[in-house]
Amino acid sequence: MTNNSYIKGFLHGVGSLLTGLKVTGREFFTPKVTEQYPENRATLKMFDRYRGELTMPHDADGNNRCIACGLCQTACPNGTIRITVETVTDPETGKPKRRLARYEYDLGSCMFCQLCVNACPHDAIRFSTNFEHAVYTRSKLVKTLNKI
Repeated sequence: MTNNSYIKGFLHGVGSLLTGLKVTGREFFTPKVTEQYPENRATLKMFDRYRGELTMPHDADGNNRCIACGLCQTACPNGTIRITVETVTDPETGKPKRRLARYEYDLGSCMFCQLCVNACPHDAIRFSTNFEHAVYTRSKLVKTLNKI
């Protein structure tokens, strides 16, 4: 009786080995999709959903759409966004008005969760597909977005 279970175990082992070899052989003959970076830098296209770094688009006059509400700073789970707001008087109405003085973004501690982009009511910030961020010091990863 032990001889019968030995043969069944042996055949089961050979069957699982052949299954593994079949998977390996199939993957061996599939075409490869390796990108030859940096040689193909000119033709490399990133997907639109890729989150590379946070940007603040500006119009032709250098103005951005940020109203300094602070919702992106509040929505950021690890504090990578720091907004500095200044209060100025509006010349037309004479009332105090909030204005964005500095918008700092720390790329080195960003989780790329996109909660800040989703929280922005005026679509003032968005993620770009730029992915080359190699620097020698972490201080160069802190970027001021409201300056062109």
